[in-house]
Amino acid sequence: MSVINTNFAKLPGNYLFAEIAARKARYLADNPGARLINMGIGDVTRPLSPAVIAAMHAAVDEMSKAETFKGYSPDGGYPFLRELISEHDFKSRGADIAPDEIFISDGAKSDCANISDIFSPDCVVAVCDPVYPVYVDSNAMAGRAGSYTGDKWDKLVYLPCTSGNGFVPELPSVKADMIYLCYPNNPTGAAITFGELKKWVDYARANDSVILYDAAYEAFISTPGVPHSIFEIPGAEYCAIEFRSFSKTAGFTGTRCAYTVVPKKLERDGMSLHAMWSRRQATKFNGVPYVVQRGAAAVYSPQGRKETEETIAYYKNNAKNIREILQASGIKCIGGTDSPYIWVTLPSGLDSWTAFDRILAEANVATTPGAGFGSCGEGFLRLTAFGEPDDTIIAAERIARLLK
Repeated sequence: MSVINTNFAKLPGNYLFAEIAARKARYLADNPGARLINMGIGDVTRPLSPAVIAAMHAAVDEMSKAETFKGYSPDGGYPFLRELISEHDFKSRGADIAPDEIFISDGAKSDCANISDIFSPDCVVAVCDPVYPVYVDSNAMAGRAGSYTGDKWDKLVYLPCTSGNGFVPELPSVKADMIYLCYPNNPTGAAITFGELKKWVDYARANDSVILYDAAYEAFISTPGVPHSIFEIPGAEYCAIEFRSFSKTAGFTGTRCAYTVVPKKLERDGMSLHAMWSRRQATKFNGVPYVVQRGAAAVYSPQGRKETEETIAYYKNNAKNIREILQASGIKCIGGTDSPYIWVTLPSGLDSWTAFDRILAEANVATTPGAGFGSCGEGFLRLTAFGEPDDTIIAAERIARLLK
């Protein structure tokens, strides 16, 4: 009997973004004078807003005094932040999410992976293809994915997202217990309508499935009729868990603050998933620092909201420029309207890792190969809009010339 989790040995190669980082490092080592423009990993570049910084400075001062010092965060997070999230992110949109159904965490990425702790190892898992790798790898580590055969796991249910279905998948033909959905989507940048999302809620309720809904990019939504939360869909509180993040919304990628919503009405097999997640977090997590939670709360202040909206507009303008430059060269792409990602169709016969290496070497631009997100990502590249405006335009023009 092995004393280690042998599922780790089944994981193919590096984590996608680790592999990209390794290739970039090798290229820079061989070309020390090169100046790379990064349109690969979705990391923000704008600083935290003045309102957030002011709140964090004030919180640091509180930590310097015995009468206002804070130790461990309350389980689930401080009430001041949970109440603001409940009011501004949910109740303002007609979703009746209570503060104590919100769990503050250090990142949507970790929560998307850790949520599998409360599900049976025998659950059937459905994922979109292409897909954010964390959903797949975390379930592979837990033993739900089976064996990796070529380019897929034999126990996962794959939901193809292609140009033919507008990058919104059809309902699964088999019963799935756990369904990962991400909209606005990473990597394709596609959005989902109320009607399309309602189909998934109806399916989940009819099949006792749980939708694990990643809404990390909801702040980028511009199109009317696109829901910001799955809990805007009636009945979702009986079948869904939602992940949100301050990373892309307010620039917290290096500060780390997010939250997960687990409604109290969500039960399976006579057990409350809310109570289970609460127990899991109390056991394995000691909370987000008080200073960081005060910074996150400032995002909801009038000044914080104004500053955050200005930053989102900055990135959305980058996305618009990328999309327009590529389309003007006859290159097909989607996204960039309701998300910070542009999903680029490569010329026929050019695979995505070859395109990645070529663009890196000839254009000095780092991208993300679509094949890294799954078999349906082959033939595509993902570009991000989290750069400086001038660099973004230069990079888009270089890519357009190479792919034209």
